Amino acid sequence: MQAWGVDPPHRLDPAEAWHRFQVFDTARQRLVDAGPAQGTARLYVCGITPYDATHIGHANTYVAFDLLNRTWLDRGLDVDYVQNVTDIDDPLLERAAATGVDWDQLAEQQIQLFRVDMAALNVLPPTHYVGAVESMSLVADLVVQLQRRGAVYAVDGSDLADLYFANGSDPQFGSLSRLSQDAAIPLFAERGGDPERPGKKDPLDCVVWRLARDGEPSWDSPLGAGRPGWHIECAAIALDRLGAGFDVQAGGTDLIFPHHEMCAAEARVATAGSEFAKAYVHSGMVGLDGEKMSKSKGNLVLISQLRDTGVDPMAIRLALLNHHYREDWDWTDEGLAAAGGRLNRWREAVRLDAALNADEVITQMRAALAGDLDAPTALAAVDAWAGASTAIDGDDADAPGLVARACDSLLGIRL
Repeated sequence: MQAWGVDPPHRLDPAEAWHRFQVFDTARQRLVDAGPAQGTARLYVCGITPYDATHIGHANTYVAFDLLNRTWLDRGLDVDYVQNVTDIDDPLLERAAATGVDWDQLAEQQIQLFRVDMAALNVLPPTHYVGAVESMSLVADLVVQLQRRGAVYAVDGSDLADLYFANGSDPQFGSLSRLSQDAAIPLFAERGGDPERPGKKDPLDCVVWRLARDGEPSWDSPLGAGRPGWHIECAAIALDRLGAGFDVQAGGTDLIFPHHEMCAAEARVATAGSEFAKAYVHSGMVGLDGEKMSKSKGNLVLISQLRDTGVDPMAIRLALLNHHYREDWDWTDEGLAAAGGRLNRWREAVRLDAALNADEVITQMRAALAGDLDAPTALAAVDAWAGASTAIDGDDADAPGLVARACDSLLGIRL
């Protein structure tokens, strides 16, 4: 599947000494080193289910991990970045039926809108942009592999003997989310699971292959005609494109359980205990009027609608970066207006004929990002440079252009 086009970031001169780069690992509940010292960093960010337009919550996640990508690139690493698209799933089929649009046509429409939104926000495209539909053989092969390890069973007592992953086959199941069974069951139900389905061995077992139903798309496989469950899709794509033990598995905190927990468990069993990812990194939730922004609630601020009203996408990006990626926060018109003012001040400063030297502000930006992607501190460093440069006659003619390149390279802000 084709991703989107964004110009690669400007390469800055390397730092004289790099700060230790760390991110917060949900599994270990502490800061850990992010990526290798040299060579190729490997990143998997869970993508959209394309049944509705990109909202601010989506953008918050992809901008957050765009910072991770850009920080690795700035440090001279290559980045092998995979993002999936869940282009076949129940919510997509339900929306298609409700609107009278073919499911695959609806998916392509929304995927294209997502591409446009990501390009407008200057989010670097993944190396591999992979749909579930194009990955059916990968998923089926992984399910077969799990079957051979005794980790997959057909549900009892039903004409449709869907295949389920037995979470008890992974001794580490639950180590990511740290939820009790009592806490996990309602969350599983809320987020697409079926804990009360008769015939399952455990309420938290998840479907890996759903057998064909009348009126639903299905694909032939050694498992019988059907389609994959959500979690096994990402496990299969990640293992195929990145291999086990890749550097960062990323997404919003609403994916910690069940999605990332299930993906990791399935992958560990399939690889005889190898860890799925070295770190699990999660972005906070964006709310509106005190509630989490979500498609199911319909309380969405859409990127495309903001763009259509003339909002500069760089102001949207700055509004997102004003919050630490792990923070839960509410989107407001006032926050967007403040971001627009900040953008104007920065643009004024980089258009000066000369300004204050740029070395210190770039060092501060790099240090902030190395410390768990602390974008607000990086933004404050640029604020200080821009404010001082417009108030004081600087004598460095190269500084405005250098800061503009650094803002693009490190923060993804085009000035």
